[in-house]
Amino acid sequence: METKTSTADSQPCLQLTAEALAEAGRLRSKETDPDSKALRVYVEQGGCSGMQYGLTFDEPRDGDERQEVEGLLVVVDGFSAQYLRGSVVDFSDGLNESGFKVTNPNAKITCGCGKSFEG
Repeated sequence: METKTSTADSQPCLQLTAEALAEAGRLRSKETDPDSKALRVYVEQGGCSGMQYGLTFDEPRDGDERQEVEGLLVVVDGFSAQYLRGSVVDFSDGLNESGFKVTNPNAKITCGCGKSFEG
């Protein structure tokens, strides 16, 4: 399979806010081998709206779209890329809302928690 790398000529699959980038960097530093891990952003079936977002640290795989954001490698598999293209990943550590949140322009319906959607 071919690996797709975002370049200056192509639009990255998604964007990370400064807050999301800082939190991802903090979490990555706790990994046992942080230099070999990328931030994987993905979607899967589940959640209250049919599809849910997920973020994890993982090794890049063949077929992943890859982009580097301020030294952090971000990967998205081909299935997830079709749903995530144009999305923004943010992080909030507020009293009422805490955690990563994806703002997805492709979502037809987004649940109140911001962690699931209908594509």
